[in-house]
Amino acid sequence: MASMLDAVDQRTQLVGENRLELLMFRLGGMQMFAINVFKVQEVVQLPRLNLMPHRHPSVAGVTHFRGRTIPVIDLSESIGMKPIDRDQPCNLIVTEYNNTVQGFMVGEVDRIINMNWNEILPPPDGTGRQHYLTAITRISERLVEIIDVEKVLAEISPYDSRISDEVIDKDLLSLAKGLEVLVVDDSMVGLSQCRSTLDYLGITVHEEMDGKKGLERLKSWASAGEDVPNKLLMMITDAEMPEMDGYRLTREIREDPRLKDLYIVLHTSLSGSFNKAMVQKVGCDDFLSKFQPDKLATVVQDRIRDVINRD
Repeated sequence: MASMLDAVDQRTQLVGENRLELLMFRLGGMQMFAINVFKVQEVVQLPRLNLMPHRHPSVAGVTHFRGRTIPVIDLSESIGMKPIDRDQPCNLIVTEYNNTVQGFMVGEVDRIINMNWNEILPPPDGTGRQHYLTAITRISERLVEIIDVEKVLAEISPYDSRISDEVIDKDLLSLAKGLEVLVVDDSMVGLSQCRSTLDYLGITVHEEMDGKKGLERLKSWASAGEDVPNKLLMMITDAEMPEMDGYRLTREIREDPRLKDLYIVLHTSLSGSFNKAMVQKVGCDDFLSKFQPDKLATVVQDRIRDVINRD
């Protein structure tokens, strides 16, 4: 299975083309699930697990992987389904989110498929697992559910959204009040964390849950005669989103004369080293890993200072 991931370097060519690759798998039944390949380090057969005292119910144990100890999460149990049957063939998907490495225990791993983000849609209202889905798609007429892994991880190890006192520049708080930021993210966890930090700074937050809606909001403002790059302090966008990803969203903004000067921060749980390399390629102004409120507050305050000095 590891050979499936050997060509990751070639996948960087997908960036800015509104394309992605999904790793598809099952959790014991016939329903197919998926996660973005860029978050996957390796796929192996489930190794022996060691139990941990006082562990979260969804954490099946820990294992040693390439010189480090990582937690192994039963992905089926974590989204409210039956635990994985370990008497059946099981696999471990080793992933990196927000600079942490963890393994997800799954059943059969199917394949990797290349898709366009406009084929990835928000989950419909009323689906039983909607709480844990970030998107859905159809492959060969079969529904594939894309799991909101950020939410899974947040429930197992809640993120701290507090900003350290020493990070806050109190002289800027009065200047920040009333400034506007657009946040584009398909994950409720990601939106909530951004909103918490920006609210503390007194900034007005506009929200959209995919790149297409984010672009429509920006174009609507521009068509109404608003100077969008001056209206917004910045746009903070996730990388992977249904219908239009953050890379394509950035490219579309840079190609619109009314929007091209908008300050854009890529805010994502995908591999930091990968995204830093892609910022320049697609034209973002900055990159920030998710769920680091101190760093988010620092980026916002630095931007405020730049605007003040420019004016």
